[in-house]
Amino acid sequence: MNTATMSSIAQALRRAGQRLGDAAGARLDAEVLLAHVLRASRTHLHAWPEKPLSDSQREHFERLLERRAGGEPVAYLTGEREFWSLALEVGPDTLIPRPDTETLVQQALAVLPADAPLRVADLGTGSGAIALALAHERPGWWLLAVDRQPACARIARRNAARLGIANAVFFVADWCRAFAAASLDAIVANPPYVANGDPHLERGDVRFEPSTALVAGNDGLDAIRALTADAARDLRPGGRLCLEHAPEQTDRINKLLKKKGFSDIHTATDLAGGERCTLARSAP
Repeated sequence: MNTATMSSIAQALRRAGQRLGDAAGARLDAEVLLAHVLRASRTHLHAWPEKPLSDSQREHFERLLERRAGGEPVAYLTGEREFWSLALEVGPDTLIPRPDTETLVQQALAVLPADAPLRVADLGTGSGAIALALAHERPGWWLLAVDRQPACARIARRNAARLGIANAVFFVADWCRAFAAASLDAIVANPPYVANGDPHLERGDVRFEPSTALVAGNDGLDAIRALTADAARDLRPGGRLCLEHAPEQTDRINKLLKKKGFSDIHTATDLAGGERCTLARSAP
């Protein structure tokens, strides 16, 4: 790309459109990347389209555009993604938080008592998105968030510190292995639930995300089987389990939960109307 044709904000965005395409999504990507380079808001780009770019800014923007053109996710290029109106650090070790997962947060907030001092575990926390959203909304809850990857726990801790959220702690563990029996009021989780060989793994941003946080055996349910077994032991009587999953897995997950003694099972839909999360109550 010829950086001489990127001397102003407007010119840089026009060139980015030629590189990435003129679709609305590509334009948004370019604006997010340029705002990141300038350490400014997208509103600033529209307010000052003729503002010149420095040589270092043009070069930085060009490098990011080249990487985006190769398919690398914008969130990894900027190192940040918003979730539940919280700006979170993300990186190649973490999944990129998605709007559909906000359904899980909404449902947990709806079914759990707001004023009780609950102990809530977030299993496979990644960037800490779910735990931090719940902790932010419910300062009286205690969020205990685990991930088997030390890099994820470190990122989640940094997110909590930057956001000033003190009622969430993050540590390295495999599902519920760090918890005692009947010690939790609720468990929330967005576990891996993609089947080996699923064609979606070769498309879009998912190609760059950690497979260990996505893939769970030949039917996509290996992690959920392990997690529900742990949850049946570690939830207090009548405790709540809130799980994200793929829409086509709902019936199999319901059967699995019933076998483990869960009741009051119901499923909530995501923004697109797909059955995205299932909630259940542990045996009394």
